[in-house]
Amino acid sequence: MNSDNNSLTNSIIELALEEDLGQRGDISSNFFIPETANACGKIIARENCIISGSEIAALVFNKVNPEIKVKVRIPSGKSVIAGEAIIVATGPARGILTAERTALNFLQRLSGIATLTRKYVDTIAGTKAKILDTRKTIPGMRVLEKAAVVAGGGYNHRHGLYDMAMLKDNHFAADMKMESLQAMINNFKETYPDTLVELEADKISQVIEFLSLKHIDVIMLDNMSKEQISEAIQLSSGSVLFEASGGINLETVMEIAKTGVDRISVGALTHSAKAIDLAMDFEQK
Repeated sequence: MNSDNNSLTNSIIELALEEDLGQRGDISSNFFIPETANACGKIIARENCIISGSEIAALVFNKVNPEIKVKVRIPSGKSVIAGEAIIVATGPARGILTAERTALNFLQRLSGIATLTRKYVDTIAGTKAKILDTRKTIPGMRVLEKAAVVAGGGYNHRHGLYDMAMLKDNHFAADMKMESLQAMINNFKETYPDTLVELEADKISQVIEFLSLKHIDVIMLDNMSKEQISEAIQLSSGSVLFEASGGINLETVMEIAKTGVDRISVGALTHSAKAIDLAMDFEQK
């Protein structure tokens, strides 16, 4: 992660801990566990999965108490089988207990995204298509969720409204004049020469119109059938990338990939990923 992402990650962790600790802190552990007690806790996978967020979970323990020693056994991007230990935390028992749920919350959510992403990536193996995420993320969690997609073998679409121009149906409905579109794109590229421009098409006639424009990098084929996607790709000389999007799932993604499309964006990677079953077990004394 770059420095900006590191800062954002720290802020996310601090907010999560503040949410859990409130003003009084962990009253269960602080009242009933001796301050001098030490423990060893292991975060165990209860199912096979792809891990993402183990480094984030480790930071949670260290934020709660820097004296906790954390060993990451399974880093992000690696697979784990049920019963394996992902993280081992040793040190002050109070701190480990306080950090437990927050660390698990990050790890189970992010590993769920990575695991689902890997299923999509494996399903279309052998095709040219890449699996991309979308901006359908939990507010405040995007940097971590998009990292989880990468851990699963996928690719990131734009991170926000600031790093790519993407004109969709509502932009065109908001009184944006098609006859002035080329001039606006030219001006945009002069201002942001290294920034991609993507246009959304939901019918072949729009694809034909967009292919006549200059400085277009990507055409999104929204909710098109595999036959329409194939037709759209055949209209192009290869000067733009084509992205399929809309309602694509594990049952349909391979047929879409076989059309020769370059990119397939799947909102479900982040908005519908199931949390992985994980638990922390303390070693019995």
